[in-house]
Amino acid sequence: MFDHASQYLTTVRDLHRFAVSRFNAAELFYGHGTDNAWDEAAYLILATLKLPLDRLEPMYDAKLLPEELTQVLTVLKERVETRKPAAYLTKEAWLGEYKFYVDERTIVPRSFIAEIIREGGLTPWIEYPELIHRAMDLCTGSGCLAIVMADAFPDAAIDALDLSPDALDVAEINVLEYSLGERIDLMDSDLFSAVEGELYDLIISNPPYVDAHSVEELPPEYLHEPEMALGSGEDGLDITRRILEEATRFLNPLGVLVVEIGHNRDELEASFPELPFVWLDTESGDGFVFLLTREMLVEAGM
Repeated sequence: MFDHASQYLTTVRDLHRFAVSRFNAAELFYGHGTDNAWDEAAYLILATLKLPLDRLEPMYDAKLLPEELTQVLTVLKERVETRKPAAYLTKEAWLGEYKFYVDERTIVPRSFIAEIIREGGLTPWIEYPELIHRAMDLCTGSGCLAIVMADAFPDAAIDALDLSPDALDVAEINVLEYSLGERIDLMDSDLFSAVEGELYDLIISNPPYVDAHSVEELPPEYLHEPEMALGSGEDGLDITRRILEEATRFLNPLGVLVVEIGHNRDELEASFPELPFVWLDTESGDGFVFLLTREMLVEAGM
């Protein structure tokens, strides 16, 4: 159907209608920046045409040149036939107003922690941004959270750690794009291994947290992402357990640990009943990101 579409489609409106129909027919899965066929189609069309992403309606009746039509149809066809996330097709992903380069070497940026940092959700545990002098982004992936953190805490030197050299290569592109090479130090590290003896005022982490059962049932879109960035043992908490067991010795007094764990709240609280987890509010609820201070960890014997 894609091969013959160019004979009948002339405007952005035509393309958008066609794309939504094809996406719905293919039963695509969304979750890498959009959550429905309408928004996904609009994004791919506008991004491919290098148009403002919030200006679909004014462009609706614009006629496309033949080469523009070919470009858009090629992208739409690839989305349907390969089931790649849109971010891998456009080589970009967004967290709020922050745009990042992304490709298959790293997970597509998405995190509740970015929302929390941008909206001051770490108050009152961090009273003033100027109090953060050293920070860590553990399992940094594309470097997105390290960059958001650098913006929110302008006096902080940030270590961004990941076990994947490929992910760190992508992170370097983003760090340089934001001119943060002097403030963000990218490190190849198995969790804390590369920073033994260092202390931080703030440690954040969006580690792998998908449980084994869910990994087996992931939609095809997620299978394009690096496997090591998704699964974390039978209950999804293997890496989170390691973080909790090791974090105390890397935190300064009054230091703060913030970790995203997806839908694993019940399992986590059952595994660590002694820990007084503080669950931070996000637009989607308050059970996805926890906060602990160094003092909370020490008192619990961690």
